[in-house]
Amino acid sequence: MIALYVSWIKWLEANMLTCPSVKYFSIECPGCGIQRSMIALLKGNFSGSLVIYPALVPLLLLCGYALLHLKYKFSDGSKIIIGLQVLVVSIVTAHYIYKIVTHQIFH
Repeated sequence: MIALYVSWIKWLEANMLTCPSVKYFSIECPGCGIQRSMIALLKGNFSGSLVIYPALVPLLLLCGYALLHLKYKFSDGSKIIIGLQVLVVSIVTAHYIYKIVTHQIFH
């Protein structure tokens, strides 16, 4: 089972999608890094995942909570989902601004 998991991670690493923004304009988009961050998280490197793309964990929490809310209809579920959305968008925006200021978006 572990060998299957490791081979799946290796397959993901070998078959990552190319960002069209980087390919055609040599500039990273706000979503660049999410695949590498997910692979780091799957490998158990939580801190590395946060460094690569800090919004991934909150985004996964948002998706998980939204799916649970569809099934169980939490009383304040929609408010929590909106709050998580605002958090994720804020983190993505702040991280992208940081990358612009530190000149990390240019390839």
